[in-house]
Amino acid sequence: MRNLHGAVAAKQQPVVTAGVRTIFAHTEAKDVAAQWDQVANTFDGPFPKAAAMMRDAKTDVLAFSAFPKPHWQKIWSNNPIERLNKEIKRRADVVEIFPNPAAFLRLATAVVIDAHDEWQVTRRYMSEVSMDELREVLAEKDKAAALMDAQAQIA
Repeated sequence: MRNLHGAVAAKQQPVVTAGVRTIFAHTEAKDVAAQWDQVANTFDGPFPKAAAMMRDAKTDVLAFSAFPKPHWQKIWSNNPIERLNKEIKRRADVVEIFPNPAAFLRLATAVVIDAHDEWQVTRRYMSEVSMDELREVLAEKDKAAALMDAQAQIA
């Protein structure tokens, strides 16, 4: 939504944000896509840049809807990435001056490795049950794709 805000005046941003939030309130993939189109159409008159941006980004932004519903909120949120970036910034601020770019890269890499280890051992963003559901969905999609490929080769 941050990029979308660049397409509208600051005083109109709450209106745009409210419209976009209505998209994520839906629980069915087809309803999410339909609401996306409706919001983009609504923005055509007052916010043509925002409407164009929405149309261009629809596939990317709504990619989460191809996953099982329990994963949706985790996928569309970028909170873990933002949290990781804040931790890298916090540690870089402590150091203040780096002798070269490689020194900063080593620090950032160490922070990412620590975060990875923590998530592997103590915290899970998605439960094992939820991941099993995802694996089932992916396996079904792979089977369907293989079937379509086989049919295409026959034809």
